Amino acid sequence: MKQVKIALGLAISAALLVYLFRSVDLAELGRLLRDAQWGWMLVAAVMSPLQIWVRGQRWRYLFPAGSNPPGLTPAMMIGYMVNNILPARAGEVARVYVVARRWGRAGSRVPRLLHPFWTTFATIVVERVLDGLVVVIILAVLVLVIPVPRIIEVGAIAMLVLDLVGIGVLIAFVVAPTVCARLITRLASPWPRFQRWALGTFETFICGLDGIRTPSHLLPLVVWTILVWLVPALAAWAALLALNLRLSSAAVWAVVAFVGLGVSIPSTPGYVGTFHGAAVLALGLFGVSRSIGFGYALLFHATQILPITLLGWLYLLREGVSLGDAAHARPGAEPGAAG
Repeated sequence: MKQVKIALGLAISAALLVYLFRSVDLAELGRLLRDAQWGWMLVAAVMSPLQIWVRGQRWRYLFPAGSNPPGLTPAMMIGYMVNNILPARAGEVARVYVVARRWGRAGSRVPRLLHPFWTTFATIVVERVLDGLVVVIILAVLVLVIPVPRIIEVGAIAMLVLDLVGIGVLIAFVVAPTVCARLITRLASPWPRFQRWALGTFETFICGLDGIRTPSHLLPLVVWTILVWLVPALAAWAALLALNLRLSSAAVWAVVAFVGLGVSIPSTPGYVGTFHGAAVLALGLFGVSRSIGFGYALLFHATQILPITLLGWLYLLREGVSLGDAAHARPGAEPGAAG
């Protein structure tokens, strides 16, 4: 299944790149890049690690109150770096590994019933559902302001359905954990060893959802989520200014939302092709030619990918772990993990 997903991602990215390059005026693209204001591109590049730092601050409030997991920002940097160079979103596993590794070494500081790996994994599930919901909300607002292509509407609806399913499952876990545990027991009854593992994992996963049930976390989560999406919007705006594109704020949010939706599609590492196609499509709604839109996508993508990849490598070296260990970690593989 993993190989199929990788192959599908490669095919989608290749098809999009071929389509974009064939429809681009290379001479116009060259003039655009020569006339770029690199000071504004630097601003966009600075926004990239800033966005990861902000995400790290929000991530803390997705953990159970008082758990104090260490190394969230380094783990976030490493995870995004891995996503930029390895397929199949291996960075999500790397994030879990780095946090669980540090947390497991904390020993007695890991609260009872919390397993570093599964608790961290639970927070990433919540994070993905939350971000998907934000993208859908932005797209819903854009539909009221500009004519959105049908393909984007369909994508938004699909993401909304997936989000609602995810939210429904999380609510069921939180509101009726006993019922869910009984269901797991019944379904896994033919395999006693698997049943014990599944119930233990479910219990620790439920504990990992305590962060979103903590009243004192709600306001910080809202504030940090706003900042999580405001920072990339500022980066998108700075990249527009770098290419002398004076567009409305709706264009900025269209880029952010379309790219947010586009990178959820299977692609190569670093979202090559899907990122660019989404940005070109967004700017095309505001009269920007495909050549200029592609130039914008190339530069904007570079400012968001390169700084994180460099910083992520530095953090990985500081962690003293290999890329393979981080990207292929499994529960219990982290040294010192508390069971």
